[in-house]
Amino acid sequence: MLSAIHRARKSLAGFALVLIAMMLSACVPSRGPVSEPGSGGSVQVALLIPSGSGSATDEVFGQNLENAARLAMADLSGVTIDLRVYKTGGSPAAARAMAIQAVDEGAKIILGPFYSEEANAAGAAVAPRGVNVLAFSNNAAIAGGNVFVLGQTFENTARRLATYAVRNGKNKVLIVHDQNLAGNVGRTAIEGGIAAAGGSVVGVTSYEFSQNGIAQTAAGIVQKAQSSGANAVFLTADTVGALPLVTQLLAENGLSRTSAQLIGLTRWDVPAATLSLPGVQGGWFAMPDPGLSSQFQARYQAAYGSPPVQVAGLAYDGIAAIGALVRQGKADALTQAELTQGAGFVGVSGIFRFLPNGTNERGLAVAQISNNQVVVIDPSPRSFSGAGF
Repeated sequence: MLSAIHRARKSLAGFALVLIAMMLSACVPSRGPVSEPGSGGSVQVALLIPSGSGSATDEVFGQNLENAARLAMADLSGVTIDLRVYKTGGSPAAARAMAIQAVDEGAKIILGPFYSEEANAAGAAVAPRGVNVLAFSNNAAIAGGNVFVLGQTFENTARRLATYAVRNGKNKVLIVHDQNLAGNVGRTAIEGGIAAAGGSVVGVTSYEFSQNGIAQTAAGIVQKAQSSGANAVFLTADTVGALPLVTQLLAENGLSRTSAQLIGLTRWDVPAATLSLPGVQGGWFAMPDPGLSSQFQARYQAAYGSPPVQVAGLAYDGIAAIGALVRQGKADALTQAELTQGAGFVGVSGIFRFLPNGTNERGLAVAQISNNQVVVIDPSPRSFSGAGF
């Protein structure tokens, strides 16, 4: 999804803390400190945060990102991070200027910025200098070249859920999406995920992104599910948008949950009040391991006195990956080739790895809402050769 959607929602997918013994190691063995890009196992990292815009939300996000990065730094072994923080105010022009300044001052890699347009600007500014950017974004459209996205992408989520669905006999899928940018991007991701999993898209339908639009379309969606022979209905809707109403009206219009499994591209457990809605009962969605999430939240709160926002874990993961690579002892530790090494890294939500196209894969759990509670029905994979990949 594009940055406008990020600004509208002011939120990114959240992640959680893995056991300290695991979380700051790459999935490959360490080979000692490096002399470059920082002597004695040290490296200078620029953290670009959205603080300074005048928005209270940007201030909260910025402080949380810095806090999580410093929490990760405290857990590193054999690596010293020289973290320099730069405030962009959420502005692409400022992000460009701060990225140039950071590299001029010695940064070997950039962590951030927060918004998509900022990441584009920062990446373009430092590409000629050979510096990579690990952006706090889940927008696959901005990834590539020297820009890598840390956020959980629609493509990753769709493929995980589609693979699980097809493996469990839910292989004829009706896609239902919002008529907006996020809905269109989500539809494309679902189509790709189903194709990769070997399933079939038996229909695609949508609704105007309004209460009236959903109300007028719900009966037709149910009819299409029945006439197409769909055994799964894959929704792009989210909990702050259409999900509560669309799931309610699909049920009221006779969508059989025994014959058509509801699947969601977004998190259905946030906010927690969503879990009590009748329409979402039995639905599947993907999430980081909830146990690891609880560990991160508890540890962050103990350190800083308040719970983290969902995006905070991305900064932790970025520092974890950087620290793991520098600790391996390679002079080219932060190049694209090393960032995209196939074994990946272990971060706050479990395993993750960067792909050569700048996107990422994350080890997600598949969860179901049952009796107003989240039940993990397929755990997060522990390696990229395991189930779920």
